[in-house]
Amino acid sequence: MTANRGRGQRAGLTRQAILRAAVRLADQEGLTALSMRRIAAELGVEAMTLYHHVPNKNALLDGIVEQLVSETTPPPAASSWQESLRSYAHAFLATLTAHPNLIALVATRPATTPHNLRTMEAMLESLRSAGFELTRAHDVVRSLAAFVLGHAAAHPDLAPDCPPVDAGSYPLFFAAVATSDAASRFDFALEALLHGFAAALTAAPSGGRPGAAREAGSGVRQACAGPG
Repeated sequence: MTANRGRGQRAGLTRQAILRAAVRLADQEGLTALSMRRIAAELGVEAMTLYHHVPNKNALLDGIVEQLVSETTPPPAASSWQESLRSYAHAFLATLTAHPNLIALVATRPATTPHNLRTMEAMLESLRSAGFELTRAHDVVRSLAAFVLGHAAAHPDLAPDCPPVDAGSYPLFFAAVATSDAASRFDFALEALLHGFAAALTAAPSGGRPGAAREAGSGVRQACAGPG
């Protein structure tokens, strides 16, 4: 006997399909276009069907951030923690550049979904294995994510810098712009960050920050999860 299935199951929907449709809609029309009704129309189902998989608008927005984080997984093999972070930064930037309408959402919504928590946990474990104290490892991940988000927000399409400038009045600025672009600036700043992280690792005293162990063992606390 075939088991009874709910309306969402009969429609053949999955949470992943809903999130992908939401991302496509936001890419095409922006965040303001997102509604359960519009997403349902894109999928050819009734709006109420979506609630079997995504209970409310907040869960939908968290899921969209999760979807972008899932697109950002860098190549698994890395020769060093620096290479791992470098790969992640470039993968994260590529994801944000592909979804410019969602940059602000990722920057302002710390989505604590299981997938995002697993991603953060894996990155923290990798950095701890490299010698970073736990709190510093968290600082590294969050600082790197903030840098990538800021760069993506300032250069959503990575277009070359071509401002209308009078070369005669501003010769230094004109010459600098002629030899600089968003991509090279990203690589320069990323390497500076990685060198700074390495210097902090070398200079860190054994035992880490006082009180860090007490904080980590104080039970469940409200936290911002996910590298974004």
